[in-house]
Amino acid sequence: MHCEVETKAEFSEIQYAQCWEDADVLLEALAVRPGGAYLSIASAGDNTLALLSRDPAHVTALDLNPAQAACLELRVAAFRELDHPELLELMGSKPSARRLELYDRCRQSLPPDPRRFWDERRRRLRDGLGAAGKLERFMRAIRRYLLPLVHPRSHVEQLFQPRTPTGRADFYRTCWNTRRWRALFRSALSPIMVGRFGRERRFFDYAEGSLPDQLLGRAEHALTTLAPCGNPYLQWMLLGRHRTELPYALRPEHFQAIRRNLDRLEVRVQSLEDYLAQAPRAFDGFNLSDVFEYMAPDACDRLFAQLVACGRKGGRLVYWNLLAPRRRPDRLRDRLRPLEGLAAELHARDRAFFYSALRVEEFQ
Repeated sequence: MHCEVETKAEFSEIQYAQCWEDADVLLEALAVRPGGAYLSIASAGDNTLALLSRDPAHVTALDLNPAQAACLELRVAAFRELDHPELLELMGSKPSARRLELYDRCRQSLPPDPRRFWDERRRRLRDGLGAAGKLERFMRAIRRYLLPLVHPRSHVEQLFQPRTPTGRADFYRTCWNTRRWRALFRSALSPIMVGRFGRERRFFDYAEGSLPDQLLGRAEHALTTLAPCGNPYLQWMLLGRHRTELPYALRPEHFQAIRRNLDRLEVRVQSLEDYLAQAPRAFDGFNLSDVFEYMAPDACDRLFAQLVACGRKGGRLVYWNLLAPRRRPDRLRDRLRPLEGLAAELHARDRAFFYSALRVEEFQ
């Protein structure tokens, strides 16, 4: 079956070395059931591994890009072969001078194709697995070369100090939200710049509205309504590592549960459309990241019909919108019920603040 996303990017390199959707929000949206079956877009692997912590019977991870599957496979190997502090070193969450040694301990557990992929890119791991993607390298360039022109290091440090909501709003208004800050957003996050250095430009084919304007508004929400001191995604963006907070899958309290359930994970390099056309099981939930963002409306409608055919009653469909507004077609309103109140509540708590909307829909 034709997959439109296949025409949008060069699927040979890592687009994202981390998942930039808040896994805490995802897990609550999906209401993951012990013993359930789930399908997850692999992306970098963090959120797929987060599902394993809830003791499902089976998780299928799909990605068109073998480089993204290799990111997930290396995480799986790291959970098998390393202890928790070593895992954080390999990821880049904490400083390390021995990441290549840690990789050598993991490579024996990698399948042949991911092993070849990482053997050819060993040097990428010097800065950590979480820094190896196109988007993360773009963030690093902004952090190193542009952010210092906007805010001195002291301002960045002050941003992560604990404050009340009123204190956060005052700091944002008086110190952070300068003309240079707004200019940084509009220049560095223009579609041309993001398409060249961050996200594939053709991923914006169906975009509506201004990416810089949307992200500036969402950033204000993350810096004022939410607490920067408790935001691991913001820490990586502005500091280059996880200083005090970790994403869900990397927290020590979830390490053993994920490790225990690794054998329940199946990783496939395949389009979602092709897999669903011959899916061997029904699913209790789908983590679809932002796959609809890259698809024409008619292609979205066809994919929704496939998902409905493979979803169990009471299960959930979770996905994000960036600049392309997407939701289930009206003709499926008897089969998919939008949980709009839950979605709005969770979106307001989403610390990975890129997206304009979170969609949560339940199979009827």
